[in-house]
Amino acid sequence: MGRNMNSVSYTVLLLVLLSASTENLKSVDATCDTFLGECGPAPFPATADCFTCCVDKYGHPPACRGIVEGTDKHCHCYQLP
Repeated sequence: MGRNMNSVSYTVLLLVLLSASTENLKSVDATCDTFLGECGPAPFPATADCFTCCVDKYGHPPACRGIVEGTDKHCHCYQLP
């Protein structure tokens, strides 16, 4: 019985490692990279929440990430591909 459980444990560990190495366990942020649009004023206020602006404007989904970026500090919204 103990040897069977040990084999099962190693098999599950192997499957988890294989899944992780093939990037099947990606987080949402890692795949949320398709530009959806801009939100708010430019430059975007440092005290405001960019993601909240994106959700208010586009909804959730499709908006899954909001980042203040660029030289003019726009709030850019992203969606899943």
